[in-house]
Amino acid sequence: MKQVLIVEDDRNIADLLNLHLLDLECTTDIAYDGLEGYQKTLSQTYDLILLDVMLPSMDGLEVCRKIRAKEIHTPIMMLTAKSEEIDKILGLECGADDYLTKPFSVRELIARVKAIFRRTQMHQESLNKLQQKETLLNFAHLEVDLQKRKVVKAGKRIELTPKEFDLLALMAANPGKSYSREQLLNLIWGYEFSGYDHTVNAHINRLRGKVETDPNKPQFILTTWGVGYRFNDEIV
Repeated sequence: MKQVLIVEDDRNIADLLNLHLLDLECTTDIAYDGLEGYQKTLSQTYDLILLDVMLPSMDGLEVCRKIRAKEIHTPIMMLTAKSEEIDKILGLECGADDYLTKPFSVRELIARVKAIFRRTQMHQESLNKLQQKETLLNFAHLEVDLQKRKVVKAGKRIELTPKEFDLLALMAANPGKSYSREQLLNLIWGYEFSGYDHTVNAHINRLRGKVETDPNKPQFILTTWGVGYRFNDEIV
């Protein structure tokens, strides 16, 4: 049974979400402000967080940032009345996994929740397969621990967001293989985000800023011109 946290200050919407999640045989907790929601994530493990953007005490984007800063990898679906593209980009770049604009249909909500659960399961299965091959990847002074989701550069741990780690792990486990931005978007974020190629670019730039000695002359994450990105298969 899946455990879901609903962080929503509109009690009618919270009750509606709760009702339909129960129909999916999920158990739920509800928080009516951002600070309460954040505190619940520190004391309880969830399979999904439904997080409103406009919240009292602490807005949803800040809650999302703080959750990711604590290395909590629970999938987050942002809920908001805003529909501007910039808000979607901010949500994704804060570490959200999906984004649903109010008003939304119950059918769409259920479909997206199910899609997140499927992606989570598929991602875990893929990670398990990688771990069966090798759990610790070493490249020069960079070490990627797939099981612990830990990256160490020259003996010092690097703090990555969940999506940054997923991007690095995917490419590092398949050195030399070129991925288009669309492929990376689909594999890491899911098909719902078709068209948000700039989100991939932003994450790659931040990832390079953390793992590369000189991001302008990358040693690990290379650009395949006309295609996308690849992990250097010639590095030792």
